[in-house]
Amino acid sequence: MGGVPSTPRWGSSGARPQDTAEYLIGTFVGEKSFRLGSDYWQKLLELPLDLHWPSQRVNHACQVLAQNNCYTRHLAKILIHLAWCLQECVSASGVPPSSYMKAINATYISSVFLKYLIENAKTDTFEELYLSLDRSEALPSNFSQDENIGSLVMHSALSYIGKVDISPNTYFLHHELLNFMLVAMSTQLLSGPSPEPKDIHPFIDAAMVQETSLVGLVVRKLLFNYISRPRFTSNTATYDTFSEGNQPGVLQRVSSAAASFVLLPFSFFVSSSGEATRSPLVFSSLHVLLILIHYRKCVMETVKDRGDDSATSDFLPKENSYFSENPYCKALENAKDVDFDRIDVEGNAHSGPLVRLPFASLFDALGMYLADETATLLLYSLVHGNSDFLEYVLVRTDLDTLLMPLLETLYNAPKRSSNQIYMVLIILLILSQDSSFNASIHKLILPSVPWYQERLLHQTSLGSLMVIILIRTVKYNLSKLRDVYLHTNCLATLANMAPHVHRLSAYASQRLVSLFDMLSRKYSKLAELKNNKMQIGNSESRGDNLPEDMSTELHIYTDFLRIVLEILNAILTYALPRNPEVVYAIMHRQEVFQPFRNHPLFNELLENIFNVLDFFNSRMDAQRTDGEWSVEKVLQVIIINCRSWRGEGMKMFIQLHFTYEQESHPEEFFIPYVWQLAISRRVISFDPSSINLFPVDLPAEENHSGEVDKQHQNGELNGHTVQIDLSEVQ
Repeated sequence: MGGVPSTPRWGSSGARPQDTAEYLIGTFVGEKSFRLGSDYWQKLLELPLDLHWPSQRVNHACQVLAQNNCYTRHLAKILIHLAWCLQECVSASGVPPSSYMKAINATYISSVFLKYLIENAKTDTFEELYLSLDRSEALPSNFSQDENIGSLVMHSALSYIGKVDISPNTYFLHHELLNFMLVAMSTQLLSGPSPEPKDIHPFIDAAMVQETSLVGLVVRKLLFNYISRPRFTSNTATYDTFSEGNQPGVLQRVSSAAASFVLLPFSFFVSSSGEATRSPLVFSSLHVLLILIHYRKCVMETVKDRGDDSATSDFLPKENSYFSENPYCKALENAKDVDFDRIDVEGNAHSGPLVRLPFASLFDALGMYLADETATLLLYSLVHGNSDFLEYVLVRTDLDTLLMPLLETLYNAPKRSSNQIYMVLIILLILSQDSSFNASIHKLILPSVPWYQERLLHQTSLGSLMVIILIRTVKYNLSKLRDVYLHTNCLATLANMAPHVHRLSAYASQRLVSLFDMLSRKYSKLAELKNNKMQIGNSESRGDNLPEDMSTELHIYTDFLRIVLEILNAILTYALPRNPEVVYAIMHRQEVFQPFRNHPLFNELLENIFNVLDFFNSRMDAQRTDGEWSVEKVLQVIIINCRSWRGEGMKMFIQLHFTYEQESHPEEFFIPYVWQLAISRRVISFDPSSINLFPVDLPAEENHSGEVDKQHQNGELNGHTVQIDLSEVQ
């Protein structure tokens, strides 16, 4: 019981279908090898399979196939039949339901057994897959001995995904093929985080060499799946999950076309409790796209180089490694809006077919689902890589569609992964590089911000909310994460926004001054501690390195304080008449600036602040008022005198402008990141002990609100932080 059957049962007319299915699966994994052209394959793929096997039995079947596959080459043969089934479904018009059933069976069986063999591979070249046929085997006329099976099946799978529209009849096959793609590309999970020339990934490497036109169709279809989020009602297809006691559930597929499709435990392939089960095709499409666009193939080339002896005429061979171009990434970066043709405007033709997308629908879909981390990564990939989409975002008048979910993610930083916080901050930094964006966000007024709990925010501009959330993120980081890159990114975005601030709210202005106060207190404490340590170090030798560490941290906070002062200077220099609340906040807390007035590192940046304070303090002193000064009276005086402000005596500083530049080896972050998302979102399950791409001590559970273990809130993925290269442009 629980073993793989070895007794033929399909020749008996009285055999039950379930017994026949038992035999066919048992024969598939067994010792007997069936020729590629044998009728056995048709019987295996045409028979409706509804076996309810627990995972232990499926694992046993996989183990038996692993033992026999080197002789039978049955994995290679079912992959070939899968390719043929898909070709039939693509080329034929009015495809009969039986063809879809065969393709779905071939896809699902291939996925289950291929996944096991990849998980348990012992070689870097995945020889255990045996993706070739024995040269002694007689082959049908439609298959060549030298044909690359990985390329054949990937071309067929990508052709179906890119060319066949999703409908009630094709939905399941699309879904299964996307799952198969994830399994086939999961060979990356066994490699290290840094791609090397020796890395072999037979399936995703095959996907990278497909023709440009097919690549464009696939990128468009995967994005269109994400935008349109196709779903079909239960009268055409249903998912029923069954359990055997404490055994994992099994998934039975039911179609209007014919009985039930493939059996075998669904949990063996994909967890049934994650986000993927709520919109399976949508999530699979997005993850397949992200994996494809962020893949990088490291290639070694041999070049001839003259030796050290210049007199020698011979050239010595020298090996250099480089990354080959990723066509999927290129297709996404060059995608154009269906409603706007830049070629007509600029008169420039583009080589190869272009991917045309409905940018408006993509914008709306992203805004609706940006709480999900994969959507955040997709938005980053678009605004960083596709200049047309970035331009489209910047000219939208409803920027709150994207910014509100992004700012809410920052607000809920303790419940989000550090990597998602990085992605959000980088997106905001990229957007803030545009002056029109910085101006327009202050014109958009929000009636309320329901998710902001500390204070009621009514009729607040989107720009003021962005300032509030960025400052809140800095404060959270200072107390919890203590991440320099996060600090730098927040302050860089604020610096880009500063010259364009318009009618900053009272609360945002107060937060800005309190940010200086918080950083100044931290700076003063560090300076005092460093001085004390240096004095102790002069009197007695200490084995630690604290003074040097403190010097580094003190230098960091010096830079932070200077950036905050530059932000205040930019507002006062370029936008003071439009921001009376900022003037009020500085006057209200003017004592926090006093200790730094004569500080050699900060006095130059404080001259303008004290110039403003002197101007408005003198105007206040000249006013006569009955009784105490109220907030309203002080603010009224400031507003009146803002009109007469001419900026006399103000020192003009060059505007700070920060830009985001991707690190030199982004693949070391993004390849592990996209796979970590796929595993954590339960789009695909994988044996943790087989994963080398990122640390295997992943959070055991991630709840639906996105909470993760605090030990994973360090902003690192396998030791690689998101490198934020900020360059100051004069």
